[in-house]
Amino acid sequence: MRYAVDLSYLGTNFHGWQIQPNAKSVQQLIEEALELVWREKIEIVASGRTDTGVHASQQIIHFDTNLILNDTNFSKINRVLGHEIVLKHWAAVDSDFHARFDAEKRSYKYHIHQSKNPFLKGQSFYFKPELNVEKMNEACKHLIGKKDFESFSKVKTDVNTFVCDISMAHFERTETQLIFHVSANRFLRGMVRALVGSLMEVGLGNQAPEWIKFVVESKSRSAAGRNVPPEGLFLCEVQYDKEINWQKVH
Repeated sequence: MRYAVDLSYLGTNFHGWQIQPNAKSVQQLIEEALELVWREKIEIVASGRTDTGVHASQQIIHFDTNLILNDTNFSKINRVLGHEIVLKHWAAVDSDFHARFDAEKRSYKYHIHQSKNPFLKGQSFYFKPELNVEKMNEACKHLIGKKDFESFSKVKTDVNTFVCDISMAHFERTETQLIFHVSANRFLRGMVRALVGSLMEVGLGNQAPEWIKFVVESKSRSAAGRNVPPEGLFLCEVQYDKEINWQKVH
């Protein structure tokens, strides 16, 4: 039987999503919890990997098991996981459902606060200098569409293509934060943090909005701005064409 789970995690104390030697990862803790409670070794597949220190308000996973599961089974896992990871919804899905390959769109948010705020520490990037949001949003227009985003990818990334289709990119100013929203069919490693760092160069007045177009066309990581810190980044939504009959974990 195949199941899907909608979960959230605070990535501050994790070395990213993926299991790796001698490091604490989100995937590792979940798989260990499943084996401890259900007495079965289960491998989980996620909609995508997040890097060290990056959070997720929505991450989707799938796994296969011979067990017939219900809400109680998932509630037990939550009790074992502690406060940094929470399973929010679960669903029995078709055997061909794939959390990663079936995902049609992924959305991220990057949080910046420009006034010191102790309640945002670890979940937002404190950056005091003034930023021109209007100019940054003008620059965002050069990101929309199906393009080669190699300029915003980590240089040693094993992918077949750097082409992504960005459907939304804009900054929103709230009472306490500046939030960058971006959605695409897929993202490259380090892409969102590089996008934000480059757009901030425009916001600071160091570059014109049209510079972003030049950076995209250059296909060179050295042409773009530097990565912003991971603590402000959240994977916030994963969308599928297939309907999933989610059940709440109580």
